[in-house]
Parts: sequence; C-alpha cells; structure tokens
Amino acid sequence: MAGLELNGLHKSYGDVPVIKGVDLSIEHGEFVVFVGPSGCGKSTLLRMIAGLEDITGGELKIGDRVVNAVEPRDRGIAMVFQNYALYPHMSVYDNVGFGLKLARTPKDVRDQKIREAARILQMEHLLERKPSQLSGGQRQRVAIGRAIVRKPEVFLFDEPLSNLDAALRVDMRMELSKLHQDLGATMIYVTHDQVEAMTLADKIVVLNAGVVQQVGSPIELYQRPANLFVAGFIGSPKMNFVAVRVEKVGEDSLTVASKDIAPLTLPADTSGIAVGDSVTLGIRPHELVQDSSGSIVGKVLLVERLGNETIVNVGLPSGASWLAVLDGDHNPAVGQSITLSFGAEAGIVFDGEGVARSLATDG
Repeated sequence: MAGLELNGLHKSYGDVPVIKGVDLSIEHGEFVVFVGPSGCGKSTLLRMIAGLEDITGGELKIGDRVVNAVEPRDRGIAMVFQNYALYPHMSVYDNVGFGLKLARTPKDVRDQKIREAARILQMEHLLERKPSQLSGGQRQRVAIGRAIVRKPEVFLFDEPLSNLDAALRVDMRMELSKLHQDLGATMIYVTHDQVEAMTLADKIVVLNAGVVQQVGSPIELYQRPANLFVAGFIGSPKMNFVAVRVEKVGEDSLTVASKDIAPLTLPADTSGIAVGDSVTLGIRPHELVQDSSGSIVGKVLLVERLGNETIVNVGLPSGASWLAVLDGDHNPAVGQSITLSFGAEAGIVFDGEGVARSLATDG
C-alpha cells in the first residue's frame, strides 16, 4: 500500500479551470473522502489520480513515484465506479477474476485470489451466480471484489453507493468500513453525501469550485468549520445562519446582536473587526434548546417528529428561519410562539469574508 502527495494539481478543459491548485497529503492506510456539491471537481480529481484524466499542472505522487505520465494500469490503483460495469454473461467468479485472466495470471493463483476476495466480502455463496441474479448491494460487492484481487496500492471509489436504496447504503457503508479495517488499505472515496463522508472518513476533503475549502477529521469539520461554505455543507440538518451587528469588541470576544437575537458575547478572534461591522452567526440545530428564559423568540412554522427527536422550523422576526432539533417528543403547535437558547461556546462567528473567527472549545 502507499500514500499520495498532490502538489499544486491543476486541471483545465481549454480555458476553463476545473481543479485549481490542489495540495493534499494522504497517508498510507487512510480512508479519505472527497466531498462537495455537484460540479465541485471531486470526481475529476479522483480521475486524475486514477490516470483517466490528464494533469494540466502540478505533481502527483503515489508512494515514492511521480505518476503524472504513468498509464492507469501501472499506477497500482484499482477503481470502483458508480456503474458496476459487470459482464452479464459471466458468473460472479469470472467477473471478479476477469482482469487477472487478461493479465495471464496462472489459473491456480487466480482461483486463490478470487476465493480470498469472496471470503473477505462474504460472497462465497454467490460465485456461480450471474449479475442478473444479484441485488444491487451484491453487485457492488462483486465490483469491489474485482478491485481487491488486483492487490492495489490505492483503492478509488467514485460514488459507489449512489445507485442503492437508503437501507442498502447503510449496510454497504458498514461493509466498506470493515473492509478498510481488514485490508489496512489506502482508500479515496468520492461522494456528494456528507453523511457518507462523516461516517466513513478518517479525513474529509471539502471541495467547492475546484478549490479545497478545508481538510480535517469529521469531528473537526463539524465543530471547527473554516468558513461559511464548510459550515453550511457539513452537518445534518445544516447549520443555522443569521446576520448580526458587532456591538462590542473585546480582546478575544465579540458582543453581537440583531433583530432576532439579544446581545450575546462570544469567544472570537477579533483582529480586523470593529464595532458596527456586520458578521454572521452560525449555530447547529442540535445546540438549540427550548428555554422560556432564552433570547431567541420565534414562531413555529413546521414540526417533524422523528420519535427520539423533534425538528422544529422556527420563523424569526427578521423573516429568517432556523431549525431546532429538540430531544424527545416535543409537541409545539404550528403558529405558536417558541423561545430558544444556546450556549455562547456553541456559536460560531464568520467575518465579512465568510471566514470562521470563533475560538470556541470543542464540546
């Protein structure tokens, strides 16, 4: 297995830049997830690593080798696509071993590798079936098995679960996590689903418009987003935002207020911020609690009861709306007034450029 180094990686189609100077280090054995909205460049970046897209500029290293000009088959990678691309007339056994057969691997070695992959993926009982006899999750396991038998240095996954229903996606996420533990392999995974990213990754790379917005562990990105984009993309339901005015600037704190929120003092990096500036306050829906003495008063617009929690859509005086995730089976009526509060350490301040300024401790 091997790590990767991406140094100033660029990709353009004619005069249109798609990947704009990506620098990234991936350690041996890490499970790294590229995440971002459609069109952000995550699949293009993965295909550049695979050798399926030419690199316009920069350097890509797999292990100790610079592989910019190396053919895909010689990079020591294996890729699993969104489309399973199985041969319908072949059995599972033959599908898994097809690449080995093309490489003229001896039959006994091929058989050993196929059966070992089947054991790892718990699909020994499927080896004689055709793809038409398999479920979506089973077909995806066959595609992964085809990658495993190649003993690659790096596994690449391009939205492999997007064709599965919700229940199967949960099952396959667990299987992929177990596979990573069993193989100890370097894995790079592309998805637009931030829940997949949060549950699978050792490290998440958030992309937007071909630019890396932040790299970090799932909990780091959730608790300490670098900017408004990451804060709004990571977390479900997504973070609440409201524009507030700076009322007071301390050495390491800001007092902010708005039509929606009574004056509140938050720990923050105050450099370059002055009284009267407009900044953005962000708060996670799970940090809000129903509190009769709270400083946020709004009107209940919608209630979603999920059993263990209740999601309340709250309309604020300014016309903005926030989501609050309340414990248990709360029963607020649509149209009634509701008062909420949150701890100052849970609020995150973003400056006029959208950069996070909070100094809140992890909680």
